Amino acid sequence: MVMDTNNLTRLATDPSGRGLDLSLPAGRLLNETYQGTWSEPLMWLADARAAPGQWSAQSAARRAAGLVPVLVDVGGPSGDPESWDLMCGNLSYPEDLGADEVLARLWEETRENRAGGAAAPFGAPWPGLAGAMPPGADPDAQAAELADALTGGGSRLKEPRLALVPADRNADIPAAIGWSGSLNHEDDPGALSAVLRSWEERFGTRIVALTADRLVLSVAAPPITTDQAEAVAAEHAAFCPDDLARSRHGALDDYAAHDILGRRTWVHHWN
Repeated sequence: MVMDTNNLTRLATDPSGRGLDLSLPAGRLLNETYQGTWSEPLMWLADARAAPGQWSAQSAARRAAGLVPVLVDVGGPSGDPESWDLMCGNLSYPEDLGADEVLARLWEETRENRAGGAAAPFGAPWPGLAGAMPPGADPDAQAAELADALTGGGSRLKEPRLALVPADRNADIPAAIGWSGSLNHEDDPGALSAVLRSWEERFGTRIVALTADRLVLSVAAPPITTDQAEAVAAEHAAFCPDDLARSRHGALDDYAAHDILGRRTWVHHWN
């Protein structure tokens, strides 16, 4: 899940990251959680708004250091991640969980929490995972393209800043920082990362940005048929049922057609 060696600790005495072959702008290390001050830094966060090109810059050095980039929006009402109630204790390891196991549980829990247990689409049995898509665009290039769009003019993010997280892979970011944005639906960020690992492998997704309650993913290999999109829509409904409830297209098939089919950006927003 997290790296055996957390190279963020080296930035305490080497703020620019020169010893890691990095050239970082001014920033700070964050280690405040809901449980108190964590023993190691969870994230490095830049002091200034991110600019196009920052996501992909120095990518080889970041990989060598075990640091994964992500955009963090500090412009919302919850401010920066030290005010997000990060929860790093008692979480699962993503590698110990399967995506189908996690999503089947969430599907059943959502069904039980809905009135009468029959609210669409959760009245039906869990349909299982969607099949993998054929390889599409390069996932990292697709992520960089979205990152540039989110840091440029007209971005949906209010104040995106570059952050670095010590993790083995992009999908592990929620587990590595103890992200609690899905708390009202799923209180284990390790379980989220287990699903994100599977999406990473099947659809070439990357977490490009996060806020206190949203994940913004790039999608290198999105579903290209209606059946594929509807199968993925069921996964989205289990992962974040608020997406379906909030969508203009509340029925699963409409959500699949308008929000998933061919879409290279997925946004998950928990209430």
